[in-house]
Amino acid sequence: MSHTPPLGALLRQYAAGSALTCDPVEQGLLNRGYRLRTTHGRYFLKHHFDPETADPVAIDRQHRATQRLADLGVPVAPPLTGADGRTVAVIGGHAYALHPWIDGRHRHGGQLTTQQCARLGALLGVVHASLERVMPTEGRAPAAPAEGAGPTGATGSDAKGAEGADPARGADPADTFALIDRLLAQVRRHRPCDSFDELALHRLLERRALLERHADRRPPQGGSVGWVHGDFHPFNLLYRDGEPAAIVDWDRLGVHPRAEEAVRAAVIFFVRPVGTLDLAKVRAYARAYRRTAGATPSELAAAVHRVWWERLNDFWMLRWHYERGDTRADPQFPAASALAVWWTREYDAVCEAFAG
Repeated sequence: MSHTPPLGALLRQYAAGSALTCDPVEQGLLNRGYRLRTTHGRYFLKHHFDPETADPVAIDRQHRATQRLADLGVPVAPPLTGADGRTVAVIGGHAYALHPWIDGRHRHGGQLTTQQCARLGALLGVVHASLERVMPTEGRAPAAPAEGAGPTGATGSDAKGAEGADPARGADPADTFALIDRLLAQVRRHRPCDSFDELALHRLLERRALLERHADRRPPQGGSVGWVHGDFHPFNLLYRDGEPAAIVDWDRLGVHPRAEEAVRAAVIFFVRPVGTLDLAKVRAYARAYRRTAGATPSELAAAVHRVWWERLNDFWMLRWHYERGDTRADPQFPAASALAVWWTREYDAVCEAFAG
Protein backbone atom coordinates (compact mmCIF):
# COMPACT_ATOMS: atom_id res chain seq x y z
CA MET A 1 0.00 0.00 0.00
CA SER A 2 1.68 3.20 -1.12
CA HIS A 3 -1.03 5.54 0.15
CA THR A 4 -0.30 7.18 3.49
CA PRO A 5 -3.43 8.27 5.37
CA PRO A 6 -3.47 11.83 6.77
CA LEU A 7 -3.29 10.68 10.37
CA GLY A 8 -2.91 14.08 11.99
CA ALA A 9 -6.04 15.55 10.41
CA LEU A 10 -8.02 12.35 10.92
CA LEU A 11 -7.17 11.94 14.58
CA ARG A 12 -7.98 15.58 15.26
CA GLN A 13 -11.34 15.08 13.56
CA TYR A 14 -12.11 12.15 15.86
CA ALA A 15 -10.34 13.46 18.98
CA ALA A 16 -8.54 10.10 19.08
CA GLY A 17 -5.17 11.20 20.42
CA SER A 18 -1.81 11.06 18.65
CA ALA A 19 -0.66 8.21 16.42
CA LEU A 20 1.86 5.77 17.85
CA THR A 21 1.79 3.07 15.17
CA CYS A 22 -0.11 2.60 11.91
CA ASP A 23 0.22 -0.73 10.11
CA PRO A 24 -1.60 -1.78 6.95
CA VAL A 25 -3.98 -4.72 7.19
CA GLU A 26 -3.14 -6.88 4.21
CA GLN A 27 -6.38 -8.83 3.91
CA GLY A 28 -8.94 -7.52 1.45
CA LEU A 29 -8.67 -6.40 -2.16
CA LEU A 30 -11.11 -3.56 -2.59
CA ASN A 31 -10.31 -1.17 0.26
CA ARG A 32 -7.36 -0.19 2.40
CA GLY A 33 -7.32 -0.78 6.12
CA TYR A 34 -4.88 0.11 8.89
CA ARG A 35 -4.34 -1.12 12.42
CA LEU A 36 -3.88 2.12 14.30
CA ARG A 37 -2.61 2.60 17.85
CA THR A 38 -2.81 6.04 19.40
CA THR A 39 -2.36 7.62 22.80
CA HIS A 40 -6.11 7.01 23.31
CA GLY A 41 -6.35 3.36 22.27
CA ARG A 42 -6.50 0.98 19.31
CA TYR A 43 -8.55 1.50 16.17
CA PHE A 44 -9.21 0.21 12.69
CA LEU A 45 -8.83 2.97 10.12
CA LYS A 46 -10.60 2.27 6.86
CA HIS A 47 -9.80 4.09 3.65
CA HIS A 48 -12.83 3.65 1.38
CA PHE A 49 -10.84 3.25 -1.79
CA ASP A 50 -13.03 1.12 -4.06
CA PRO A 51 -14.69 3.59 -6.46
CA GLU A 52 -17.84 1.45 -6.57
CA THR A 53 -18.51 1.86 -2.85
CA ALA A 54 -16.66 5.04 -1.82
CA ASP A 55 -19.64 7.39 -2.16
CA PRO A 56 -19.90 9.24 1.19
CA VAL A 57 -23.71 9.02 1.08
CA ALA A 58 -23.57 5.23 0.70
CA ILE A 59 -20.93 4.98 3.43
CA ASP A 60 -23.10 7.06 5.75
CA ARG A 61 -26.02 4.70 5.07
CA GLN A 62 -23.84 1.72 5.96
CA HIS A 63 -22.73 3.39 9.16
CA ARG A 64 -26.29 4.18 10.24
CA ALA A 65 -27.25 0.58 9.56
CA THR A 66 -24.46 -0.82 11.74
CA GLN A 67 -25.32 1.58 14.55
CA ARG A 68 -28.94 0.42 14.47
CA LEU A 69 -27.91 -3.22 14.30
CA ALA A 70 -25.66 -2.73 17.32
CA ASP A 71 -28.66 -1.38 19.22
CA LEU A 72 -30.41 -4.69 18.49
CA GLY A 73 -27.46 -6.69 19.80
CA VAL A 74 -26.05 -7.80 16.46
CA PRO A 75 -22.24 -8.16 16.73
CA VAL A 76 -20.93 -5.27 14.63
CA ALA A 77 -18.32 -2.51 15.06
CA PRO A 78 -20.02 0.84 14.35
CA PRO A 79 -17.70 3.71 13.43
CA LEU A 80 -16.77 6.59 15.69
CA THR A 81 -18.43 9.97 15.26
CA GLY A 82 -16.21 12.93 14.42
CA ALA A 83 -16.28 16.46 15.76
CA ASP A 84 -18.65 17.47 12.96
CA GLY A 85 -21.18 14.82 13.97
CA ARG A 86 -20.37 12.65 10.95
CA THR A 87 -18.86 9.18 10.77
CA VAL A 88 -17.23 9.75 7.36
CA ALA A 89 -14.17 11.99 7.10
CA VAL A 90 -13.39 13.25 3.60
CA ILE A 91 -9.83 14.61 3.40
CA GLY A 92 -8.05 15.39 0.17
CA GLY A 93 -10.85 13.79 -1.81
CA HIS A 94 -10.50 10.47 0.09
CA ALA A 95 -13.13 9.00 2.40
CA TYR A 96 -12.11 7.50 5.76
CA ALA A 97 -13.83 5.99 8.76
CA LEU A 98 -12.45 5.13 12.20
CA HIS A 99 -13.74 2.03 14.00
CA PRO A 100 -12.86 0.51 17.36
CA TRP A 101 -10.33 -2.26 17.01
CA ILE A 102 -11.94 -5.68 17.57
CA ASP A 103 -9.68 -8.42 18.88
CA GLY A 104 -10.48 -11.65 17.12
CA ARG A 105 -9.56 -14.02 14.35
CA HIS A 106 -11.11 -15.19 11.13
CA ARG A 107 -12.33 -18.78 10.84
CA HIS A 108 -13.31 -20.77 7.77
CA GLY A 109 -15.80 -23.59 7.88
CA GLY A 110 -13.18 -26.26 8.38
CA GLN A 111 -12.36 -24.67 11.73
CA LEU A 112 -15.98 -24.64 12.93
CA THR A 113 -17.82 -27.42 14.71
CA THR A 114 -21.22 -28.47 13.42
CA GLN A 115 -22.82 -26.53 16.28
CA GLN A 116 -20.81 -23.43 15.37
CA CYS A 117 -21.95 -23.83 11.76
CA ALA A 118 -25.54 -23.75 12.96
CA ARG A 119 -24.80 -20.60 14.96
CA LEU A 120 -23.25 -19.07 11.85
CA GLY A 121 -26.40 -19.73 9.83
CA ALA A 122 -28.54 -18.36 12.64
CA LEU A 123 -26.38 -15.24 12.79
CA LEU A 124 -26.87 -14.49 9.09
CA GLY A 125 -30.60 -15.07 9.50
CA VAL A 126 -30.63 -12.59 12.38
CA VAL A 127 -28.74 -10.09 10.22
CA HIS A 128 -31.32 -10.34 7.45
CA ALA A 129 -34.26 -10.13 9.84
CA SER A 130 -32.69 -7.21 11.72
CA LEU A 131 -31.90 -5.29 8.55
CA GLU A 132 -35.55 -5.59 7.64
CA ARG A 133 -36.35 -3.85 10.93
CA VAL A 134 -33.75 -1.06 10.82
CA MET A 135 -33.73 -0.15 7.13
CA PRO A 136 -37.38 0.55 6.18
CA THR A 137 -36.90 4.33 6.10
CA GLU A 138 -33.96 3.98 3.72
CA GLY A 139 -36.11 2.92 0.77
CA ARG A 140 -35.29 0.13 -1.62
CA ALA A 141 -31.96 0.47 -3.37
CA PRO A 142 -31.86 -1.08 -6.84
CA ALA A 143 -30.60 -4.64 -6.87
CA ALA A 144 -27.05 -4.73 -8.17
CA PRO A 145 -25.56 -7.56 -10.21
CA ALA A 146 -25.12 -10.72 -8.19
CA GLU A 147 -21.79 -11.01 -6.50
CA GLY A 148 -19.52 -13.98 -7.02
CA ALA A 149 -16.53 -15.31 -5.15
CA GLY A 150 -13.92 -12.69 -4.44
CA PRO A 151 -10.96 -12.14 -2.15
CA THR A 152 -10.35 -15.19 0.05
CA GLY A 153 -13.29 -16.81 -1.64
CA ALA A 154 -15.32 -13.75 -0.88
CA THR A 155 -17.25 -11.53 -3.14
CA GLY A 156 -15.52 -9.47 -5.75
CA SER A 157 -16.38 -6.49 -7.89
CA ASP A 158 -16.09 -8.26 -11.25
CA ALA A 159 -18.33 -11.13 -10.37
CA LYS A 160 -20.60 -11.28 -13.39
CA GLY A 161 -19.90 -14.47 -15.26
CA ALA A 162 -20.30 -12.85 -18.67
CA GLU A 163 -20.56 -9.28 -19.86
CA GLY A 164 -24.10 -8.07 -20.25
CA ALA A 165 -25.57 -10.59 -17.82
CA ASP A 166 -29.03 -9.67 -16.59
CA PRO A 167 -28.80 -9.77 -12.76
CA ALA A 168 -32.54 -10.45 -12.51
CA ARG A 169 -32.33 -13.42 -14.85
CA GLY A 170 -28.84 -14.82 -14.57
CA ALA A 171 -26.01 -14.99 -17.07
CA ASP A 172 -26.87 -15.61 -20.72
CA PRO A 173 -24.86 -18.66 -21.84
CA ALA A 174 -24.29 -17.06 -25.25
CA ASP A 175 -22.41 -14.23 -23.54
CA THR A 176 -20.48 -16.72 -21.44
CA PHE A 177 -19.41 -18.73 -24.50
CA ALA A 178 -18.04 -15.52 -26.03
CA LEU A 179 -16.16 -14.73 -22.82
CA ILE A 180 -14.71 -18.24 -22.68
CA ASP A 181 -13.45 -17.91 -26.26
CA ARG A 182 -11.80 -14.59 -25.44
CA LEU A 183 -10.15 -16.00 -22.32
CA LEU A 184 -8.99 -19.10 -24.17
CA ALA A 185 -7.24 -16.88 -26.72
CA GLN A 186 -5.56 -14.92 -23.93
CA VAL A 187 -4.42 -18.08 -22.15
CA ARG A 188 -2.97 -19.55 -25.34
CA ARG A 189 -1.06 -16.35 -26.08
CA HIS A 190 0.51 -16.18 -22.63
CA ARG A 191 4.25 -16.87 -22.59
CA PRO A 192 5.91 -18.57 -20.96
CA CYS A 193 3.14 -21.07 -20.30
CA ASP A 194 3.00 -22.00 -16.62
CA SER A 195 0.95 -24.29 -14.39
CA PHE A 196 -1.73 -21.62 -13.90
CA ASP A 197 -2.15 -21.35 -17.68
CA GLU A 198 -2.48 -25.11 -17.96
CA LEU A 199 -5.17 -25.26 -15.28
CA ALA A 200 -6.99 -22.26 -16.74
CA LEU A 201 -7.05 -23.87 -20.19
CA HIS A 202 -8.34 -27.15 -18.76
CA ARG A 203 -11.07 -25.48 -16.71
CA LEU A 204 -12.22 -23.22 -19.55
CA LEU A 205 -12.65 -26.14 -21.93
CA GLU A 206 -14.31 -28.18 -19.19
CA ARG A 207 -16.69 -25.36 -18.29
CA ARG A 208 -17.64 -24.78 -21.91
CA ALA A 209 -18.60 -28.44 -22.22
CA LEU A 210 -20.66 -28.21 -19.01
CA LEU A 211 -22.47 -25.13 -20.24
CA GLU A 212 -23.23 -26.77 -23.56
CA ARG A 213 -24.93 -29.61 -21.67
CA HIS A 214 -26.81 -27.36 -19.23
CA ALA A 215 -27.53 -24.23 -21.29
CA ASP A 216 -31.27 -24.83 -21.00
CA ARG A 217 -31.15 -24.51 -17.18
CA ARG A 218 -30.74 -20.73 -17.05
CA PRO A 219 -32.70 -19.68 -13.94
CA PRO A 220 -35.74 -17.39 -13.91
CA GLN A 221 -35.89 -14.12 -12.01
CA GLY A 222 -34.60 -14.18 -8.44
CA GLY A 223 -36.63 -14.65 -5.30
CA SER A 224 -37.62 -12.42 -2.38
CA VAL A 225 -35.29 -9.46 -1.99
CA GLY A 226 -34.31 -7.54 1.10
CA TRP A 227 -31.40 -5.71 2.67
CA VAL A 228 -28.31 -7.92 2.92
CA HIS A 229 -24.72 -7.53 4.09
CA GLY A 230 -23.60 -8.20 0.53
CA ASP A 231 -20.17 -9.67 1.31
CA PHE A 232 -20.62 -12.21 4.12
CA HIS A 233 -17.53 -14.43 4.19
CA PRO A 234 -14.81 -15.58 6.62
CA PHE A 235 -12.63 -12.48 6.30
CA ASN A 236 -15.58 -10.25 7.21
CA LEU A 237 -16.40 -12.09 10.42
CA LEU A 238 -14.22 -12.00 13.52
CA TYR A 239 -14.39 -14.70 16.20
CA ARG A 240 -13.35 -14.40 19.82
CA ASP A 241 -13.43 -17.38 22.22
CA GLY A 242 -15.28 -19.43 19.64
CA GLU A 243 -18.12 -16.93 19.19
CA PRO A 244 -18.71 -14.24 16.55
CA ALA A 245 -17.32 -10.95 17.85
CA ALA A 246 -18.04 -8.64 14.90
CA ILE A 247 -19.34 -8.66 11.35
CA VAL A 248 -17.26 -6.10 9.46
CA ASP A 249 -17.01 -4.50 6.00
CA TRP A 250 -20.55 -3.42 5.10
CA ASP A 251 -19.51 -1.80 1.81
CA ARG A 252 -21.82 -4.04 -0.21
CA LEU A 253 -24.91 -3.39 1.88
CA GLY A 254 -27.82 -3.37 -0.53
CA VAL A 255 -31.07 -4.96 -1.65
CA HIS A 256 -30.64 -8.43 -3.15
CA PRO A 257 -32.27 -11.85 -2.94
CA ARG A 258 -31.63 -12.80 0.67
CA ALA A 259 -31.55 -16.57 0.23
CA GLU A 260 -28.85 -16.18 -2.41
CA GLU A 261 -26.60 -14.40 0.08
CA ALA A 262 -27.14 -17.32 2.45
CA VAL A 263 -26.12 -19.82 -0.24
CA ARG A 264 -23.10 -17.79 -1.41
CA ALA A 265 -21.86 -17.40 2.15
CA ALA A 266 -22.15 -21.14 2.80
CA VAL A 267 -20.30 -21.95 -0.41
CA ILE A 268 -17.45 -19.68 0.68
CA PHE A 269 -17.30 -20.89 4.28
CA PHE A 270 -17.66 -24.60 3.59
CA VAL A 271 -15.69 -25.17 0.38
CA ARG A 272 -12.84 -27.60 0.85
CA PRO A 273 -9.43 -27.09 -0.82
CA VAL A 274 -10.23 -29.84 -3.34
CA GLY A 275 -13.34 -27.96 -4.50
CA THR A 276 -16.12 -29.86 -2.70
CA LEU A 277 -18.56 -28.70 -0.03
CA ASP A 278 -18.86 -30.08 3.48
CA LEU A 279 -22.55 -30.90 3.13
CA ALA A 280 -23.06 -31.91 6.76
CA LYS A 281 -21.96 -28.47 7.88
CA VAL A 282 -23.97 -26.82 5.11
CA ARG A 283 -27.08 -28.66 6.34
CA ALA A 284 -26.64 -27.45 9.94
CA TYR A 285 -25.99 -23.91 8.76
CA ALA A 286 -28.95 -23.83 6.35
CA ARG A 287 -31.49 -25.19 8.82
CA ALA A 288 -30.52 -22.55 11.37
CA TYR A 289 -30.62 -19.83 8.72
CA ARG A 290 -34.10 -20.84 7.54
CA ARG A 291 -35.37 -20.81 11.11
CA THR A 292 -34.08 -17.35 12.04
CA ALA A 293 -34.67 -15.69 8.66
CA GLY A 294 -38.10 -17.23 8.13
CA ALA A 295 -36.99 -18.61 4.75
CA THR A 296 -38.70 -21.62 3.21
CA PRO A 297 -36.99 -24.70 1.80
CA SER A 298 -38.26 -23.79 -1.66
CA GLU A 299 -36.60 -20.36 -1.38
CA LEU A 300 -33.28 -21.99 -0.53
CA ALA A 301 -33.64 -24.53 -3.36
CA ALA A 302 -34.28 -21.76 -5.88
CA ALA A 303 -31.31 -19.80 -4.51
CA VAL A 304 -29.07 -22.87 -4.83
CA HIS A 305 -30.00 -23.11 -8.50
CA ARG A 306 -29.29 -19.45 -9.16
CA VAL A 307 -25.94 -19.46 -7.35
CA TRP A 308 -24.94 -22.71 -9.09
CA TRP A 309 -25.69 -21.06 -12.43
CA GLU A 310 -23.77 -17.98 -11.35
CA ARG A 311 -20.72 -20.10 -10.49
CA LEU A 312 -21.01 -22.02 -13.75
CA ASN A 313 -20.76 -18.70 -15.63
CA ASP A 314 -18.24 -17.04 -13.29
CA PHE A 315 -14.73 -16.21 -14.57
CA TRP A 316 -13.78 -13.13 -12.56
CA MET A 317 -10.54 -14.68 -11.28
CA LEU A 318 -9.34 -15.40 -14.81
CA ARG A 319 -10.35 -11.93 -15.95
CA TRP A 320 -8.31 -10.40 -13.14
CA HIS A 321 -5.34 -12.59 -14.05
CA TYR A 322 -5.35 -12.19 -17.83
CA GLU A 323 -7.07 -8.85 -18.43
CA ARG A 324 -5.79 -6.87 -15.44
CA GLY A 325 -2.54 -8.65 -14.75
CA ASP A 326 -3.78 -8.92 -11.14
CA THR A 327 -2.77 -12.25 -9.59
CA ARG A 328 -3.99 -11.72 -6.02
CA ALA A 329 -6.94 -14.09 -6.46
CA ASP A 330 -4.89 -16.84 -8.15
CA PRO A 331 -4.61 -19.04 -5.01
CA GLN A 332 -8.42 -19.31 -4.91
CA PHE A 333 -8.77 -20.47 -8.50
CA PRO A 334 -8.06 -24.22 -8.11
CA ALA A 335 -10.78 -24.80 -5.50
CA ALA A 336 -13.27 -22.35 -7.01
CA SER A 337 -12.98 -23.78 -10.50
CA ALA A 338 -13.21 -27.37 -9.24
CA LEU A 339 -16.29 -26.51 -7.19
CA ALA A 340 -18.36 -25.61 -10.26
CA VAL A 341 -17.68 -29.05 -11.73
CA TRP A 342 -18.34 -30.95 -8.49
CA TRP A 343 -21.50 -28.93 -7.77
CA THR A 344 -22.90 -29.77 -11.20
CA ARG A 345 -22.30 -33.46 -10.60
CA GLU A 346 -23.69 -33.37 -7.04
CA TYR A 347 -26.49 -30.89 -7.75
CA ASP A 348 -29.27 -32.86 -6.02
CA ALA A 349 -27.19 -33.51 -2.90
CA VAL A 350 -26.32 -29.82 -2.59
CA CYS A 351 -29.99 -28.84 -2.95
CA GLU A 352 -30.98 -31.34 -0.28
CA ALA A 353 -28.34 -30.01 2.13
CA PHE A 354 -29.71 -26.47 1.83
CA ALA A 355 -33.42 -27.23 1.63
CA GLY A 356 -33.83 -30.63 3.28
